[in-house]
Amino acid sequence: MAFRFVMLGSGQLVETWAERIGQAVPQVEAVVCPGREDALQALPGARAAYGKLDPQLLAAAPSLEWLACPAAGPTPDFYFDELVQSSVQVTNMRGIYNDHISAHIMAFVLAFSRDMQRYLPAQFGGNWAKGAGFEDYGRTVYLPEAVALVIGVGGIGAETARHCAHFGMRVIGIDPRVGEPPEGVAELYGPDALDEHLGRADFVIMTAPQTPQTEGLVGAALLERMKDSAYFINIGRGTNVRLADLDRALRDGQIAGAALDVFEEEPLPADHPLWTAPNFLMTPHVAAFGPYLDERRLNLLIDNCRRLDAGETLVNVVDKENWF
Repeated sequence: MAFRFVMLGSGQLVETWAERIGQAVPQVEAVVCPGREDALQALPGARAAYGKLDPQLLAAAPSLEWLACPAAGPTPDFYFDELVQSSVQVTNMRGIYNDHISAHIMAFVLAFSRDMQRYLPAQFGGNWAKGAGFEDYGRTVYLPEAVALVIGVGGIGAETARHCAHFGMRVIGIDPRVGEPPEGVAELYGPDALDEHLGRADFVIMTAPQTPQTEGLVGAALLERMKDSAYFINIGRGTNVRLADLDRALRDGQIAGAALDVFEEEPLPADHPLWTAPNFLMTPHVAAFGPYLDERRLNLLIDNCRRLDAGETLVNVVDKENWF
């Protein structure tokens, strides 16, 4: 049965997507709406939409069954009360970044394992910081004897676990939804077991999305429970880590180092103390960068258009109350 798919946005990319969706699924009338008034006119009668709605736009779409979110983890305001309480299914773009982000995580893991957080600043300062030579080996981490605890072993976390296992690490997974250990995960537990296993980890890697349960999860209390020789890495959502607590933990030697790609406040203010924190590595929210992302987004949209038309279960359906 033919249906209308309203695509909120403008530009050549959206126009191309609409054309290709119509070619792949002829039953779909893909309508591009570059402005709000266009959307208000097109949404009545639409069964599907792509983009961000608000209460007025949702009210204009009484036949809406599916809303495709353009991101894997949008800000919480995407899930306004009327949308959460409605029968509209929301899907997101999770899964398309797994290879890029897991490679970024491993870059941090390998950097810390070889003490790059010390050598890189020394290089920039023109300092040949060789130290005590082979007697200085204690500053490295021998990965075949290391433990990685991954908070969130969905797509990104599972791919990270596979890479960690490839280097010989034992991986502990923490996840509220995953029922069976993915490849590379030696032990899988629910969030209630985090405290019990946190002290075993040489690397604590957070890939979890922003949810009501994960906001502010990494603060002073959690950092104090880590080994003082352990490293913390976050590429999930910046709001999951309290930066002031992380800065204190680094300066007080509570943990050996940390690496972040996402932050509570972005860009990180120029006067923030983390810029000068010891053993700290950062990238400016670029872990997801890589090729083929637009094609992957389009393929997800086409797949779900086919599924909606056939009355099949959609891919990447979101738990709206928990934002993921």
